[in-house]
Amino acid sequence: MTVPLVLASRSPARLSTLRAAGIHPRVIVSDVDEDAVLAIATAGHAEAGLGVLAPADAVLALARAKAQEVSGANGTDAIVLGCDSILEFGGEILGKPQTPEVARERWRAMRGGSGTLHTGHWVIDDRDDGSSGTLGATSSTVVRFADLADAEIDAYVATGEPLQVAGAFTVDGIGGPYVTSIDGDYHGVVGVSLPLLRALLLELGVAIHELRSA
Repeated sequence: MTVPLVLASRSPARLSTLRAAGIHPRVIVSDVDEDAVLAIATAGHAEAGLGVLAPADAVLALARAKAQEVSGANGTDAIVLGCDSILEFGGEILGKPQTPEVARERWRAMRGGSGTLHTGHWVIDDRDDGSSGTLGATSSTVVRFADLADAEIDAYVATGEPLQVAGAFTVDGIGGPYVTSIDGDYHGVVGVSLPLLRALLLELGVAIHELRSA
């Protein structure tokens, strides 16, 4: 019997990555207030005497919040996977630019440089007969960007793609020609690290092949 998976993300890249691996999850999009989650996580981190919240921890807090909201609100009877991604560049955390002006400004800063793409993963065993286990981890990959001309940046921004993706780029879409290399897991940059997902599932006593449709 196939173990059901719920993906708590609206990302088409995450969905297509899982489908390419033979996993066909049900998608339930969370309605988490990301700013509020980060504010709470940052305050808790400081109160614990741990200093500044690192980007890898911030993105994990977001992934956890998304998985928990979907699990708690829907009675899923499935493994729930929450994910979130951010780009760490020049000491700053860069999420989705949302507007062409911000996307253009970011690319002018990023061109010819490198950053670290962090993708948080959180899994919850929400099956009626499951372990009720819950855990997560972050995949971090160094991404190097081509030294784009202004015209290339303008053309890319005009496609609309960079506006709604973490760090204003994709490696598996229109932005692919502008990423010169990566050090780490390609799938983590796309949005869900399959090796990391496998490891997390094993901690819950589930083999990743059990999620694959027959």
